[in-house]
Amino acid sequence: MVDVDGVIVRPDGKRADKRRWDQDLKRDLGIDPADLQAAFFKPHWPDVVNGRADLFERLVPALADVTTDVSAQTLVDYWFKWDSELDDALLADLAALRAAGTEMHLATVQEHHRARYLWETLGFRDRFDAIHYSAAYGVGKPDPVFFTAVAAKLGSAPEKLLLIDDSAANIEGARRAGWRASLWTKDLKLADAIAAAR
Repeated sequence: MVDVDGVIVRPDGKRADKRRWDQDLKRDLGIDPADLQAAFFKPHWPDVVNGRADLFERLVPALADVTTDVSAQTLVDYWFKWDSELDDALLADLAALRAAGTEMHLATVQEHHRARYLWETLGFRDRFDAIHYSAAYGVGKPDPVFFTAVAAKLGSAPEKLLLIDDSAANIEGARRAGWRASLWTKDLKLADAIAAAR
């Protein structure tokens, strides 16, 4: 099981200066990231990312408080595009491991639309056996309930599952659910992360 954001998708984004996806949001779309945080992410993101509300259902009215010139679809297209730089070296290592017979799954905190974008548009369906994400389960990492639900869906003993994630809280949640887990850092090699799992 591999995390997406901060592991497969680089945390520093596609920008030439390696800044966050929303760093140039005001310049490019006229939306202040702080206003977007206040109007959408802070009040609505927990419901959206845990599947209790659709992204567009909450984003459309929130965006109306921030701008009258940009549609929700335009913002989402911008967001997904700039929040999608892949770690090709890690993906190659994961592909080699998968080719040798190891099942490769994603375990990630996502809402439905971005999960579909990752799976279909970025082609993760060709690289992984399945995606397990918070909106589909109604709960996300680091809650051990997420990990228990994933193991139950797979019909797998928890100790047979290994999570690679860049969040210490997620690692702890996985271990509390009986999984093995390894904390990912950008300088780590996949083989070393696997060897360090406990």
